[in-house]
Formats: sequence, structure tokens, C-alpha cells
Amino acid sequence: MVDVSVIIVNYRVKYFLEQTLRSVFQALEGLNGEVIVIDNASGDDSIAYSREKYGDRAVFIENKENVGFARANNQGIMFAKGEFTLILNPDTVITRDTIVRNLEWMRSHEDCGATGVRMVDGNGVFLPESKRSFPTPWVAFCKIFGLSKLFPRSPLFAKYHLRYLSDVEPHKVDILSGAYMMCRTSVLQQMGGLDEDFFIYGEDIDLSYRFTKAGYNNYYLPYNIIHYKGESTRKDSMRYVRIFYEAMLLFYRKHFPRYSAIAYPIIKAGVLVRASLAMFNRLGKRLFGRKNVKESTKPWVILSDHPDEIAQNCSIDKYSTDMALAHNARILIDDGCFSYDELVSTIVANSDKGREFHIYARRNGKIISPKMNQQ
Repeated sequence: MVDVSVIIVNYRVKYFLEQTLRSVFQALEGLNGEVIVIDNASGDDSIAYSREKYGDRAVFIENKENVGFARANNQGIMFAKGEFTLILNPDTVITRDTIVRNLEWMRSHEDCGATGVRMVDGNGVFLPESKRSFPTPWVAFCKIFGLSKLFPRSPLFAKYHLRYLSDVEPHKVDILSGAYMMCRTSVLQQMGGLDEDFFIYGEDIDLSYRFTKAGYNNYYLPYNIIHYKGESTRKDSMRYVRIFYEAMLLFYRKHFPRYSAIAYPIIKAGVLVRASLAMFNRLGKRLFGRKNVKESTKPWVILSDHPDEIAQNCSIDKYSTDMALAHNARILIDDGCFSYDELVSTIVANSDKGREFHIYARRNGKIISPKMNQQ
């Protein structure tokens, strides 16, 4: 029997996708796994590039149009043969330790329908969306109007991201992130996969809720992965704000129609507030964005067995190989010298406000960075 089916939906993240695939193949060593990649009409050579390298290790499906995150995932989910199905974003780096421990947890907890893990960004900073509560009108109000940020440890005001729960311990939670969500395949297929009424946001909220309705528990597990957090989406755009909150309203209409009359004005006001903040944020970046130029002057620290070669390939004039000097530096880790387990643990263990982490992809000579150009 196949242990796990990994479903990845790609959209214009060529080099991130390749890195994700490499980490997945490494994580599946010794396991019986299958990998299915669905491309949502990226319009670039993402799939041709990856198929040439990994065509014998994964199934690639190319859509002629962007059918949305939910529908594209369903293309893989309905044919998944694994005991478990992992819905995974194409801008993630996973580890063997995470996969193995995740499978062990689900097999030893029959009540577990789905799991999420401890996601960190490219610099090792914990991402609070790793664990969330259902967005009831009160939870949504606290989120939209900033009460959850003002009182991040309050069980009353900070339910959206559950910041008052430790991120290094397992917990039963309501909502898991669609960036990494391992599900029982039989239950997932019986439920019909993701709801295709959600085009790009809210599918994970809906799916998490449907697992609980089916009598299962969702668990947050403190196993680390890197998630570059939607690098292909402008989080400060008004379009993102509108689509995200419309997805929340769709969730209410579907599961809590009695809340719609309460939720609609809250969300409507939230869209206006957030859209205004997004507009001012973008304006501020245009007017004062040059202040961030100083970040590019940070010294380089190269972690590799071949630092001179990397420095030459990446046009780096000066660098160090001593992590002790990396308190305010750009740290470049060679993925040809470190396993992804080692790479992720290094980033998490050395995360610091002054440090920027980058991964040197030895097979193509690219530097994979949180803010890299993905075209």
C-alpha cells in the first residue's frame, strides 16, 4: 500500500517548485509514496523544467486554464492511492523527520482526520497561521479590527491564530493551513475533496471544518517545515483583501447561515478597513521604500564545502564561513552539502532578527530567497 500521496498545485513558482520536489523526494526515501503535480496554466516553463528532471518520479498534470486551488487539488486527490494524502504548497521545504513523525502520529491517533505542522518563513520565524480557530463572527471581528494583535496571548481576543497555545507542543485545533495539510485519504475522498466554490482562499478553513463535522479531530504538530508564505501573491493588494474576506463570508453562508446577517457587516467593514490599510501600505513603500536598501549591504556567510565556487557563481566578492559572525548577515546554505532536515533545523535554530537566510540550489546555481523573483 502507498503510505502517502503528495499533491502539489503549482502556479508560476518554477524554482520554488523544484526545491519543494527535491525536499519531498528526500523526505519520502524509504517510504512508499507518490507525488502528483498539477500546474494551473502558469504560462511559463515550470512543468517542462521539472518534468525533465523528475518525470520518472512524479506525475505532472498541466491545466489549460487556472481552475483554482481547490479544483486543481481535487484532480490529484480523487486518484490518490496513499493511506494518507498530503496537500502541499509549491513554496515549501519539508523534511523526512516531519513526514515520518506525522505518519506515526496519524496511525497512532485514530481520531485524527487531518494534521498541520509548525511552519516557519524563509528566515525561520514561526508563522501563526499554522494553527487557527474557526472564524466565528467574534473571532473575525477581533482579527479584522486588530484586537488579536493588541492582545496576542488572550484566549478571548486572540483565538484566530491561537497565539496563547504553545507552538512547540501538539494541540487539537480547529483550522489547519492548506500549505501543509495531511489527511486520511479515504475520508478526504468520501467528502469529495476540497470545495471548488472556494477558488483560492478559504478552502482549508472549509475542509478543516468538514473533518470535524465528520467526527474527526484536527491536530497541530510541532514539526518544522519552511513555507515561503505565498510568494506569488501580493498580500498587501486590495484584490487579496477582497477575495480573502469574501471567502470567509462564503464559509459563513455554507456552514453558519444564521451568522450571515451578523458576519456580513463585520466583514464588509473589515474589507474597507483592510483595503485602506493596504493602499496606504503600498503608497508608503513607494515613497519610502529606499530605506530598505541597506539590507543588501549585509555581509555574506556561506555554509558549504565549496564556498569559493559558490561565491564565484553568485558574484559574491567577500564572505565568511563562520556562523559566529552571522548575527547581522545574509546566510547562504548549500543544499548540495546539507540534507533538508539539516537545512531546516539550521535555519530554525539560528533564526534571528538580523539574519537573512538563503538556499543555494546547487543543481541550477540559483539562490532561493524569500523575496526572489519567481518568474
